[in-house]
Amino acid sequence: MAKKTIMLVCSAGMSTSLLVTKMQKAAEERGMDTDIFAVSASDADNNLEAKDVNVLLLGPQVRFMKSQFEQKLAPKGIPLDVINMSDYGMMNGEKVLDQAISLIENK
Repeated sequence: MAKKTIMLVCSAGMSTSLLVTKMQKAAEERGMDTDIFAVSASDADNNLEAKDVNVLLLGPQVRFMKSQFEQKLAPKGIPLDVINMSDYGMMNGEKVLDQAISLIENK
């Protein structure tokens, strides 16, 4: 399986960094080659230019930006979704990783 680049976007990039750590651990346990990182909404465009992102997940606190990101990502064919609020609140790295992989596979 090729390396998967998963970008999480939240308001400041802070709370999501804990979720990134849990997702990386889950990916390691599955033997997956991933690059999972979190950025603030204001940094998202720079990271989309600099990295070959396979999927973008929005933190629940920036769900209002979904249509804005859909317009940016549609020409690039990058799937996008909002992280399930309870998975985010529980910092469930396994489930959020599953959500990201499912989006990549079904694009």
